[in-house]
Amino acid sequence: MTWKQTFVSELLKIEYPIIQAPMAGGITTPELVSAVSEFGALGSVGAGYLTSAQLDEQIKEIKARTSKPFNVNLFIPEGKVNYSKEDVHRMSDVLKKMNMPLEDFSFSHEGNQINYEKQLEVILQNDVPICSFTFGIPSKEVIVALKREKRIVIGTATTVEEALLFEEWGADLVVAQGSEAGGHRGTFKGSAKSDACIGTMALVPQAADAVGIPIIAAGGIADGRGIAAALILGAEGVQLGTVFIPCLESGAAAAYKSTIINSNESDTILTKAFSGKYARGITNEFIQNMKPYENLLLPYPVQNEITKPLRSQAAKEHNRDNMSLWAGQGLRMINDSLSAKELLTKLILQVNSVTESSLKERL
Repeated sequence: MTWKQTFVSELLKIEYPIIQAPMAGGITTPELVSAVSEFGALGSVGAGYLTSAQLDEQIKEIKARTSKPFNVNLFIPEGKVNYSKEDVHRMSDVLKKMNMPLEDFSFSHEGNQINYEKQLEVILQNDVPICSFTFGIPSKEVIVALKREKRIVIGTATTVEEALLFEEWGADLVVAQGSEAGGHRGTFKGSAKSDACIGTMALVPQAADAVGIPIIAAGGIADGRGIAAALILGAEGVQLGTVFIPCLESGAAAAYKSTIINSNESDTILTKAFSGKYARGITNEFIQNMKPYENLLLPYPVQNEITKPLRSQAAKEHNRDNMSLWAGQGLRMINDSLSAKELLTKLILQVNSVTESSLKERL
């Protein structure tokens, strides 16, 4: 048996137990997702911010490009979010003081829930084979509906306790997201910063020992050594995100791609400034300027809505100082912009080299 043959690669029907992380916000274009899947890994759509109509369009485009399996990731809608008009006015005043663009917006929990339900309908109607979830566990009714249609369900956990809950509720696989991971923390039990900031090397073996379903390691994995190490620690697959951001097929802005390539491991920070939920990203002027106002930040996803015009304008202007530059801590290992095929070829050659060297040393 080679490193490629794991429970994850067998269950997902992929050649390599490598998953391209589902990064929401336009990075996971149909071109990127289909290229990854066509290669033999698993491409993933970050559908958290898509409408059901947008998701339907993307799924159809991916299917036109590849017949291989792919994954769609959904955000579990937040429960009731407590904030007042006065809270919004205070944050608006802070952003105005910083000369940030603002637009009128309204947040509706009911609207979020309805869109989530419509996204699930699109997934079922389009025969998407794999569905993953972040920010919580879907209801048992949702899991039963997906599994009735032979869909594979993947959860996201930042602690062993969360991973055990996914197993209890019927997930097939669970991603163990270490604190090194870029983007939003998937934490749904306790504080993402104080209770669930566990590194990948500590989280993966503990989760693998405690949980009966296969574990997928995520967080700070950016080359073949990291992939091999995760598998040795007990993971049956790996999920990589930041390495795919500079890819030619990625939808990330040029300034974002360039910043990823030119940053290092000490440049990231856990922040709630952009969205109201802890996420790891490369620090910039906006994050630093918002530090005195952390007590005024709105809860997720309201803060995310109020900063949306700022982030959109920054992307158009290639202004890295106001962009949410989500990234993991493996940045120094990312130094060029490759096609998805070139990147995956490079990673697999690295894993082969590491595993061959390890075997020789043991003999």
